[in-house]
Amino acid sequence: MASRKCLLFVLPLIWVVLACTCSGQELFFASTPEPVVLIATPTSLPEGAIAELDAEDALLVNLYQRANPAVVYIEVLVNDEETLLPFTSGSGFVIDTRGHIVTNDHVVEEANAVQVVFSDGTVAGAQVLGRDPYSDLAVVRVDVPSERLVPLELGDSSTLRVGQRVVAIGNPFGLDGTMTVGIVSALGRTLPAQVIQSSGRFSNPEIIQTDAAINPGNSGGPLLDTRGRVVGVNTAIRSLTGVNSGVGFAVPVNTVKRIVLHLIEEGIYHYPYLGISCQSGLSLAELEGPLELPVTSGVLVSEVITGTAAAQADLRGGDYEVAVKGVQVKAGGDIIVAIDGYELRDFDDLIAYLVRETEVGQRVVLKVIRDEEELEIPVILGERP
Repeated sequence: MASRKCLLFVLPLIWVVLACTCSGQELFFASTPEPVVLIATPTSLPEGAIAELDAEDALLVNLYQRANPAVVYIEVLVNDEETLLPFTSGSGFVIDTRGHIVTNDHVVEEANAVQVVFSDGTVAGAQVLGRDPYSDLAVVRVDVPSERLVPLELGDSSTLRVGQRVVAIGNPFGLDGTMTVGIVSALGRTLPAQVIQSSGRFSNPEIIQTDAAINPGNSGGPLLDTRGRVVGVNTAIRSLTGVNSGVGFAVPVNTVKRIVLHLIEEGIYHYPYLGISCQSGLSLAELEGPLELPVTSGVLVSEVITGTAAAQADLRGGDYEVAVKGVQVKAGGDIIVAIDGYELRDFDDLIAYLVRETEVGQRVVLKVIRDEEELEIPVILGERP
C-alpha cells in the first residue's frame, strides 16, 4: 500500500510538471518578440553633388526640348497597282529653313512617295532630292513655311573622343520622339556600303560606334553631343536579333557636310577612285612574315582595275598566290605605304583619306615599295564607277 500511495502521489506531481512544461512551451511560442524593423536611410549626398545631378538632368531635358522639334518621322510609300501603301519608316532631321531634311539612303531607296511627320503632328509630302548609297545618306525636301522649321546645328565629328556622351533621337519601332543616351564607344569603324559594283565592294569609313540604344526606325535620325549639335547620322546596328545589342553605328557629321550639298544641288556625290583591290581579312602585319614583306603596315595591292587611275599610273598588282592562314593571298604586288605624306596602316586608312581629303581629278602622290625599292608615283584620281 505504501508503494501504491507513493505512486499515486508521484503521478499528480508528474502531471503538474508536464502541465507547467506545456504551458511554458505555449507561452514561449506565443510570446515571440516582435521583429525589429530597420528603416534604411539613404546615405546623404553633399548638396553640391545633388546640384550636379540636377544640372545633368536639366541639360538632357533642355537638349530634348530644343532638338526634338527638328527630328521627323519619315514614312515611305510604294506603289501597289494604283494605290500607295506604307512600306517602311525611319527618321530624319531638318538642316535649314529651306525644307531640307537629312536621312539614310536605305530609308528612302524604294520610295515612290515620302511623307514627313513633324513632332507637332504636322504632315507634309516630301521630294527625294538626292541619294548616296556609298555613305548611306539622302536628302528630302518639304515645302512648308520656314518659320515652322527648326534646323539642328551641325557639329564637328573630328573632335569626338571615345567616352564622350552622346544622345540619339528618332522613331524606333515607330515610337516617335524617342531619346536615348550613351557614349561614343569607338571611332574609325568601317562598314560595307550597300552597293557592290563589278569593280568591287566599297566601304563607308570613319564610322562612329555608340552604345546609345539604336533600333529599327532610328535610321536617319541625329546623333547629338550634349550641346545639341549633330555629330552623326544613326545608320546601323550590330545584332543577332535585329534589336539593340549595345553596338550602334553613325555616319560622321563631317561626311554629311561634305556630301549633302552635292545631293541638294546635283542629286549625287562624285567619289574619287584609285582603282585597286587588296586582300581583305588579313592585315599586312599578318602577311609580313609568310610573304617576307619589308614592312608591317600599308596596303598590299592584289589587283589593278583596267582603265582606272591606278592602271594609268602603272601600279602593279600581285602575280602569284600564297595560302596564309587558310586564305589565298595574291602576292608580289606594290605596297602603298603613304599618300601625300599621310602614312597608311591599312586599306581602311587609304579609303578614309581618299573620301575625306580628295576629289575627282586631284593629283596625289603615292609612296610605294616595289621589290624592296621605295618609289613615289603621282596619280590623277578618277571617279568611282
